Amino acid sequence: MIRARAAEAQLALMLLTRLPAGRLPEPAPAIGAAAWAFPLAGLAVGLVAAAVLGVATALGLPPMLAAGLALAAQVVTTGGLHEDGLADVADGFWGGHERARRLEIMRDSRIGSYGTLALILSLGLRWQALAALTAAGHGIAALIVTACAARVAPVVLMAALPPARADGMGHLARGVPGEAVGTALLIGLAVLALVPGTALALLAAALTTLGVGLLARAKIGGQSGDVLGTGEQAAEIALLLALLAQLG
Repeated sequence: MIRARAAEAQLALMLLTRLPAGRLPEPAPAIGAAAWAFPLAGLAVGLVAAAVLGVATALGLPPMLAAGLALAAQVVTTGGLHEDGLADVADGFWGGHERARRLEIMRDSRIGSYGTLALILSLGLRWQALAALTAAGHGIAALIVTACAARVAPVVLMAALPPARADGMGHLARGVPGEAVGTALLIGLAVLALVPGTALALLAAALTTLGVGLLARAKIGGQSGDVLGTGEQAAEIALLLALLAQLG
């Protein structure tokens, strides 16, 4: 049991980050079974970014610059995985007029105007919110909490929506056990409880995840890896803004 859970956590770290995680044991766990550990992978990302923010702040850098370096550390740690998904969804959902065309655009590695605007908005909102939270003395806690809790959103979307494709990450992630969803939610709630403003942050993350899910169902009939990344980005933005409203 312990070895199985450790292998699932290892798989989550390998999927969601560029951090060294070693080699998976055979047989490798299913992605759906490993979904419970997505928030733990997010916690690792948050700790790396928080360390960068702490060093930058200790060196006397202004909050805006320190926050920018922390976000850069996040992107490097994840390989821009979630940002890439957000850009693909923005291009596909608003650049295509029917389901097949949207899915085709989302597979295109080139970025369009909708994707560019989505990335600018995502990075801009997170940067501004994190800078304000850093100036208020809550930047490190906010980074760790949001990075962890936002990774619950993809788990919920994986469980709630059917795969939109017959291949890809969304298809591989189908069949998430209820136990995995419950564990991910408990981890996210436990981390959120460490800071004030939990109720507002939880509501904001829940509403944005619901919104992404409804939009994905309407546009492509389900979830894909890009949709999961979009859910994470939307939840992270919502969590940061909610914490800023409470703590800033």
